[in-house]
Amino acid sequence: MEALNVNFDKTALVIIDLQKGIVGMSPKGPEIVSHTVRLVEQFRKQNGFITFVKVDFLDGKDALKPATDMEPRAGGYPEGWAEFAPELGVGAQDHVVTKRQWGAFFGTDLDLQLRRRGIDTIVLCGISTNIGVESTAREAYQLGYNQIFITDAMTAMSQAEHDGTCTYIFPRIGKLRTTASFVEDVAGK
Repeated sequence: MEALNVNFDKTALVIIDLQKGIVGMSPKGPEIVSHTVRLVEQFRKQNGFITFVKVDFLDGKDALKPATDMEPRAGGYPEGWAEFAPELGVGAQDHVVTKRQWGAFFGTDLDLQLRRRGIDTIVLCGISTNIGVESTAREAYQLGYNQIFITDAMTAMSQAEHDGTCTYIFPRIGKLRTTASFVEDVAGK
């Protein structure tokens, strides 16, 4: 596999929706958080820029409500819904983005903050592979960012959804790696 040649001065880790309310809905949630913690540790060692993205709403009126064939989520959100998984260690030095839709770029300052830092590459992970992560990846592609997808630090509601995105979408717009292969690649520098 080709070496990534990651320059941490020009690369950001972007973590999608690893918040208590979403991690708790996935059987793979704890595993995804564990892999992401390894990525966070690596970026911290390299003084890399880290963005934690969460989806949350002020009063529900800011949520998208198009007519669809799927029933809307019933029952509201559980206590602590939008709080990040504590294992991630989100701190004052980290950039936090609150989004009101699937993708992390539209309607947020993510692109602005990355460009002001000269970042041209993002390492992407989180939940859900085919919704928040893929939407963010498509936006990043259209904005001209290089992307590295950490496939074992993301999951979807089904293996088929995860595999579909990782097989048919991500290879067209970036590079796919596992947590171990990414960490080994960048640690070997």
